[in-house]
Amino acid sequence: MRVVVSLEHHFDRTPDGVVWTQTQFPYRFWQRYLEVFDQVQVVARVRDVRKAAPDWQRADGRSVSFAPIPDYLGPRQYLMRIRQVRAAVRGAIGAEDAVILRVSSQIADVIYPLIRRQGRPYGVEVVSDPYDVFAPGSVRHPLRPFFRWLFPYRLRQHCANAAAACYVTAQALQRRYPCPSFSVSASDVELPDDAIVAAPRPLRAHAAAYRLIFVGTLGQLYKAPDVLIDAVAACARDGVDLTLTLVGDGKHRPELEAHARQLGIADRVVFRGWVTAGAAVRAELDAADLFVLPSRQEGMPRAMIEAMARALPCIGSTVGGIPELLPPEDLVPPGDALALARAIRAMTSDPERMARASARNLERARSFAETRLRAQRLAFFRYVREQTETWLAAQRSSTTLQTKRHSATGR
Repeated sequence: MRVVVSLEHHFDRTPDGVVWTQTQFPYRFWQRYLEVFDQVQVVARVRDVRKAAPDWQRADGRSVSFAPIPDYLGPRQYLMRIRQVRAAVRGAIGAEDAVILRVSSQIADVIYPLIRRQGRPYGVEVVSDPYDVFAPGSVRHPLRPFFRWLFPYRLRQHCANAAAACYVTAQALQRRYPCPSFSVSASDVELPDDAIVAAPRPLRAHAAAYRLIFVGTLGQLYKAPDVLIDAVAACARDGVDLTLTLVGDGKHRPELEAHARQLGIADRVVFRGWVTAGAAVRAELDAADLFVLPSRQEGMPRAMIEAMARALPCIGSTVGGIPELLPPEDLVPPGDALALARAIRAMTSDPERMARASARNLERARSFAETRLRAQRLAFFRYVREQTETWLAAQRSSTTLQTKRHSATGR
């Protein structure tokens, strides 16, 4: 059986038809589905490019293909291309395919009414919370308050009517978007053995400047890099010696660079741009002393888990799955730069606390080793397949019965 998986991610396609990713979801990711399903067809945005960069990773491969959706960025482009998106979606799902929607997602919003009209069972992988995505300050759009109502409403529908759900959090997303049927908790983050260091970081002295690191998109502000820059400026004013490296890129980078200059901390803030997932990101993490992710929204943050696996002390906000990773003393309210500055000062002024956080985070990250998450995820995949097979058998039985009735009437 083939499974069709939809998700919100930008892929690139070269003239030879090969599909590439610059960050997440390489071919290795899709192999998890092939443990239960025979084939995977990915429904996602695909942009045509002349050639792949040397550090891109191939996304398609044996038994993994793509049904490309016209590339778009933001609500305006999405609405401009909605007809092409709908046409592409209609041709992506075969009569006997299983369907899994990675939500929340605008592509899933298009697929959902099609499969609901058919009565087809489907699974959802709940990986983000649109209520927090459209929180004040996260997105600059005149319809932000409307979107903050609309997209959570749709996600509640998707989860309520799903045959099965797999949540990346242990509790947070389940409370807001419950699935009354079958559900499991399995983070989307799987750490290979070489991503997890062997031991916590040693106790350090106060001599050198502390190196903070942030990993996340600058295409939107829901990871709150603007809040982090404000917090670094506040720390610098109070005499804290630190630097910040921002790993990631996007349309807000120029204004964030300008903001750092205006605050007089341009020499303390390094914009690294996109860094290839894997060893290159781990090298950046290893060179840092403290990971900071003051997000306005999260599911279960991959970047933070990867930082914890490098035994980095971390500070995060009280949104999504972050409180499931960090203790209360390492958490701050979203959008509060002064509270974040206080948390950074408290952490960096206490080497023993940083050493304790390093050990605790490393132990927590070990629970995301590939072997520990596999069982829950496979249970979800198998349930979706079983429900789809049951539905298909019922469809065939109904078709056979109708054929017999028509034959009898004809006679």
